Amino acid sequence: MLVLAWKLEAESMGFFTKEEWLKGMTSLQCDCTEKLQNKFDFLHSQLNISSFKNIYRYAFDFARDEDQRSLDIDTATSMLALLLGRTWPLFSVFYQYLEQSKYRVMNKDQWYNVLEFSRTVHADLSNYDEDGAWPVLLDEFVEWQKNPSNIIARTKCEENANLFALTWIQAKETKKSKGCIFIHMKDFT
Repeated sequence: MLVLAWKLEAESMGFFTKEEWLKGMTSLQCDCTEKLQNKFDFLHSQLNISSFKNIYRYAFDFARDEDQRSLDIDTATSMLALLLGRTWPLFSVFYQYLEQSKYRVMNKDQWYNVLEFSRTVHADLSNYDEDGAWPVLLDEFVEWQKNPSNIIARTKCEENANLFALTWIQAKETKKSKGCIFIHMKDFT
């Protein structure tokens, strides 16, 4: 659904405006649910290396509340689980770190750098540069990860974090409903 929202250029999570829907369906050349169902393989293919970064960046603005500059940490971890949970070897550990950390929000710079960190730093952190320009959030994560007293806690929580990565993200409640189209996955199965 995130890739579909990206293709529709939807501004808010949880609904598509009629204008977004019509413009997006025209762009996808879909005029019925059958044609949209047939586009799901195409939409899934958009998660390739070149498009993924755009989708990842889009997800930040899509998921944040309209009047906020940052994502609350629960929304951030949910979106990270959706986007990186199956591909980043350190995701479950990073998820656990965020759960116990002092951080209550994630700003756009942190969000963008998490993707870069996940793509460039090895799972054993052997190529992590302490003098690099990473946000403090990631520096503190590395420090926390290297602390031997966290090993037992990390191992215990890995299964829960991996299960979390497979769950659906619930759409945020919104007061805006006039002129919007609500999509339910059952409509497309």
